[in-house]
Amino acid sequence: MVNKATRKTDNMIGKDLWNIQLDNNGNLKHLLTIEGLSTEMLTSILDTAETFAGVNESVKKVPLLRGKTIVNLFFEASTRTRTTFELAAKRLSADVLNINISTSATSKGESLLDTLRNLEAMQCDMFIVRHESSGTAHFIANHVAPHISVLNAGDGRHAHPTQALLDMFTIRRNKGADFGKLRVAIVGDLLHSRVARSQIHALNILNTGEIRVVAPKTLLPKDIEQMGVSVYHDIQSGIKDADVVIMLRLQKERMQGALLPSEQEYFQLYGLTEERLKAAKPDAIVMHPGPINRGVEIDSTVADGPQSVILNQVTYGIAVRMAVMSMTLGSHSTSDDKQRKSS
Repeated sequence: MVNKATRKTDNMIGKDLWNIQLDNNGNLKHLLTIEGLSTEMLTSILDTAETFAGVNESVKKVPLLRGKTIVNLFFEASTRTRTTFELAAKRLSADVLNINISTSATSKGESLLDTLRNLEAMQCDMFIVRHESSGTAHFIANHVAPHISVLNAGDGRHAHPTQALLDMFTIRRNKGADFGKLRVAIVGDLLHSRVARSQIHALNILNTGEIRVVAPKTLLPKDIEQMGVSVYHDIQSGIKDADVVIMLRLQKERMQGALLPSEQEYFQLYGLTEERLKAAKPDAIVMHPGPINRGVEIDSTVADGPQSVILNQVTYGIAVRMAVMSMTLGSHSTSDDKQRKSS
């Protein structure tokens, strides 16, 4: 078991480094990374998402962000993330602008900062950013006008905070709020996965009982043990008695060189099958951030089976992103609003 006092110290260090995410009152202004956020903040986001999950089940739209304009700036391809962000914004009654980067002025040589300045001049309130380079969302947050919030929808290998939050929400809905009782196993390509990094930070902040990572040595970061996890190279041992099994997609687009003999051999060694899942607890849930490579990370009988909550993760993503949007835009001070109107 990992020393939780050490986790708390690490979280405080992270908070000092990433306090740009909070305003002067300690409210959420940007969401760039899970690292450094407090247990109270994560719990508050999950609690807020719970209220929106109820709204999504009964009412399709609420007026909380009416009059706000949210811009999707996706420099990388995405289906679930961009779509659920768009749905979340529209269900909060915000106006949504989807920028097609491939046909925008950025593709003609316009700098990122010039693109941002033009969007600011259009009286936008939030940028949702997905980019192949780590740190891009943080860079943008440091350069936007005070009234604008920035949400990181994935940057390089670094972070994918809203995915981690919806994963924590999924776990909480299925296993309860006490993460200290849980054994969570994350299986697959941790080396290239921004999702896994954010999941580990979130699980640590929520004081999870045990966090395991399972992967071949070639797909593990060198510093992984410093993140407060137990390392396994055998999937049967790694998921034994686990309450939650999170499978990761092979990040083939980020790999350089031959890190695996073949996808078939990877499945033989690390793919989740019905037989292997028996090593976990009988009521264990199976998760995957998507998109799924069937027959590579996971067998279809498991992905579509009774222990899978993969589609629930997609559904809960809307509620979680509604929560983050409402909390960030709701944290802006009156002076910020006045500054925007006078600009």
